Amino acid sequence: MPLTKPRFAFIVLTSAIALPAWAQERGSKEEATAMVKAGIEPLKKVGVAQARTDFTEDKANWNKKDLYVMVHDGKNVGLAPGANRAIVGKDMGGLKDAKGVVIVVDMNKIGATKGKGWLDSGWPHPQTQKIETKTPCVEKLPSGDGFIAVGVCR
Repeated sequence: MPLTKPRFAFIVLTSAIALPAWAQERGSKEEATAMVKAGIEPLKKVGVAQARTDFTEDKANWNKKDLYVMVHDGKNVGLAPGANRAIVGKDMGGLKDAKGVVIVVDMNKIGATKGKGWLDSGWPHPQTQKIETKTPCVEKLPSGDGFIAVGVCR
């Protein structure tokens, strides 16, 4: 089909409408912080194994916009998958971004040394797969061994 003026106008108009809606699907730092705080409670109450199931299966509560919960132990092993179930039980200590940031190791350092904080890295956006700055809110697990995090794409 040729691109006529009416078809071009339709594409421009629908793009202008869709872009703000897509932008609204991004989580904020405040929402990431709130999800981390909320995620601490089930870790305390039911433990990592049940919390992992909840974080993975209960998408309505633990996957909001482009935000998701991830949990790793102090040895960088994935305990709760975030957006990728394949990490459960895997040592993620060698995971680096395009700039060489050792993501999981550095998040563990934040939890261990500061208790909580933020880390900037380059990561594929879960919806677009485009490499963007991802800034996870990191907090030490209640057990003290590892961290819970929720990342914001910017």
